[in-house]
Amino acid sequence: MIFQRLAGSLLALLMLALPAAAQTFPSKPVRIVVPFGAGGVADLTARTVAQKLSESLGQPVVIDNKPGAGGVVAGEMVARAEPDGHTLLLMSNGTAVSAGLFKSLPFDALRDFAPVSTLGFFDIAVVTPADSKFRTLGDLLAFAKANPGKLNLGSINIGSTQNLAAELFKISSGADVQIVPFNGTPAVVTALRGGQIDAAVEILGPILPQIRAGALRALAVTGDRRAAVLPEVPTAKESGLPTFLASSWNALAAPAKTPPSVIARLNREVVAAVNAPEVRKKLAELNVEARGSSPEQAAELLAGETRRWGEVIRRARIPTQ
Repeated sequence: MIFQRLAGSLLALLMLALPAAAQTFPSKPVRIVVPFGAGGVADLTARTVAQKLSESLGQPVVIDNKPGAGGVVAGEMVARAEPDGHTLLLMSNGTAVSAGLFKSLPFDALRDFAPVSTLGFFDIAVVTPADSKFRTLGDLLAFAKANPGKLNLGSINIGSTQNLAAELFKISSGADVQIVPFNGTPAVVTALRGGQIDAAVEILGPILPQIRAGALRALAVTGDRRAAVLPEVPTAKESGLPTFLASSWNALAAPAKTPPSVIARLNREVVAAVNAPEVRKKLAELNVEARGSSPEQAAELLAGETRRWGEVIRRARIPTQ
């Protein structure tokens, strides 16, 4: 009887402690660790959401840029942080890619993080010089199949989202294509305009000014829907490559043992921030489609992308680092 009363008391205390964690959170500034340098799309996305979050949480939400090593430095820092919701990781495609790209990591993204919500998605496009003979993705694909090894497809560095999307084009089409990596988007654009490569796969945002100025032509976007900023450009699926599906994304995650009540509070606040009209407007200006999610949906996205890009890395025989 005494044991039953003690067990009941302990259970009651535990039940009280769960909502208490959410009620006392946050008790200090919240830090978002960003695995990229300041000024990029991911960094600006995090800063836009952080500003709105600080208003609703009643605490400063600060950005801590930790670029380098494929996001490993930032990931390890958050994985080892106190699991109280005050240290968050900005996840991206890179988080999913790292699992297949590195021989060993100091963390397991699927085990050591508790996803909170997605923040936004941004398009990837297949582009050519404006004076190219390829006017559609179908034209590009037909040439590649008729001329094995002669189509040069550019991207930024090996292992990047853009590079893996180029590899996915090769796998999806079954064509023998030469993928040429460059050190950054400006070098890709220069090579395109100079005729050194036939086409390129790149995130839409940085090259949109070139498209709008008439220097480059977008043949297709690789997301599951047309880009709002280029509604006339078809998707790869519409162009005859239904399995050529790729987009870049950002999400927030906490250390794995963060209390569920804190994750729930963070999710409510993040989704509300992402849905705020001023946040959606600012993200749209960055060519980011603001889109929140449940923690479960964010976890499913991370798991699915980890599997998919791991398979692309394996089939493309990209050496692990």
